[in-house]
Amino acid sequence: MLIGNFSAKLDSDKGRTALPAKFRSLLGKKVIITAGFEKSLMIVKYSSWEKVAGGIVNKPFISGAARETDRYLLGNAFEIELDSQGRFIVPPPLRSYASLGEQIVFVGMGNRVEMWNLNDWEEHQEYLKGNIEKISQRLDEGDQK
Repeated sequence: MLIGNFSAKLDSDKGRTALPAKFRSLLGKKVIITAGFEKSLMIVKYSSWEKVAGGIVNKPFISGAARETDRYLLGNAFEIELDSQGRFIVPPPLRSYASLGEQIVFVGMGNRVEMWNLNDWEEHQEYLKGNIEKISQRLDEGDQK
């Protein structure tokens, strides 16, 4: 399972970084990276992408929300091959979307990894610390927001 968080550096000229070894061993050499939520990027094991994307694409295309989600997640997706040291280039449109600078963080999310600008991650952690009880109660009440 992909858990924990790891700080890393992003070469701002080339947009290159290395996936933490713990995540690399679980994700493999080929991954999908796409725009995620809350200005983060989402990294998924290549062989799991169809299952993850299937939860989206198998929704009726007549649904406007399904089409928009398809456009967002699938339209921004890139296939990435890691080198022997786990390094890869973050595509420029995704670097821009997530405002990635030199300091980044990888966050294990069970079946996927999120990549954040370190400052955005720290701000989001502060938000969570102050609101996690309310958020948990919404989940218990069936609110999936």
